[in-house]
Amino acid sequence: MSFINDAPVTAPQSPRMTHILIVDDVPQNLTAMEALLARDEVTILKASSGAEALELLLRFDVALALLDVQMPEMDGFILAEFIRGSSRTRHVPIIFLTASPSDPARSFKGYDTGAVDFLHKPIEPRVIVGKVGVFIQLYQQRLELEKRNEQLERSLGLNETMMAVLTHDLRTPLSAIRLCADRLLEETANTTLVRTASFVRVSADRMARMIEQMLDFSRIRSLILTLDQQSGDLGLICEEVVAEVHRVHPDRVINLSTDGNLQGSFDEVRMGQVVANLLGNAVQYGEGTEISVNLNGTRADMLVFSVQNAGRIADALLPRLFEPFKGAFNPSDGLGLGLYIVDQFVRAHGGSVHAENVESGVRFEVRLPRGTSQQPNWESL
Repeated sequence: MSFINDAPVTAPQSPRMTHILIVDDVPQNLTAMEALLARDEVTILKASSGAEALELLLRFDVALALLDVQMPEMDGFILAEFIRGSSRTRHVPIIFLTASPSDPARSFKGYDTGAVDFLHKPIEPRVIVGKVGVFIQLYQQRLELEKRNEQLERSLGLNETMMAVLTHDLRTPLSAIRLCADRLLEETANTTLVRTASFVRVSADRMARMIEQMLDFSRIRSLILTLDQQSGDLGLICEEVVAEVHRVHPDRVINLSTDGNLQGSFDEVRMGQVVANLLGNAVQYGEGTEISVNLNGTRADMLVFSVQNAGRIADALLPRLFEPFKGAFNPSDGLGLGLYIVDQFVRAHGGSVHAENVESGVRFEVRLPRGTSQQPNWESL
């Protein structure tokens, strides 16, 4: 039976060299398909058996495989199962070609083995050329996307490395600025310059927090941040953080309430950062009103603490609240890394953090398992 029923037609041109595999045990059919699909940027790989096709698939990256169904020893269905069973070739689209009459059962079998189409001989040239052209374009788009992804990953890696180096080096001159600001505060205590010295110190402290956030972000993204989990009291950590915030913001009212046993296993430094970031967020956005911090240790398996303040989270921001660099929503708010770091640290401990608008304001709740968890897989966070 003739493989095609008309003269070849010219396929749309494609800008990149592409390999197409044709498998058929009839040499005339291979020759006809090669003549039909040949073009400068396409290399036709021909195989007269399933075994020969598998050898070609090991040597070449193929954009499309055209498989004859009826072949001796290994038919097209079995060959397709081998193709789908290999991680190297399972992504290759398969079009079955058959001279048998249309049979829904055979078509279903073809689709079950991973075929994207099922064509019957004699094949209309324009149909096969059009279908092949589509898969060539998809293949080239996939390669271009992979190339861009690789370039983007390299750029991101370089940017994160530069950010880590830069933020680390900034800490030395910033420490000098903070020391000078402390000296100025002492020497100008009874002068009109004390307010200026205070602004310098506050700005230096804010910059120090931003640098620490950038360093934490870099460690998380580089998968080098580890946890030092030990037995501790979450209540004591919160008391220390609340006292520190009081010293910086003596005019703010922060109510701390505790209930139950607050002992657990966690990284005290990281959990201190979690509490400090949530309190700092409440101070910044709490509209100068009262802040409530509640710790609940009545559950045997979990510690729960929450921070609540006046205000409201914008509806557009709420779904993205724990994403990094949310400063795009309001550049004056800083880097937007504080809540991202909170989320990552809590998740690394096997816990969760949730934010919601409630009747009396905004509430953040952290749930933290009491037990010791394994070191986090930062790549999955």
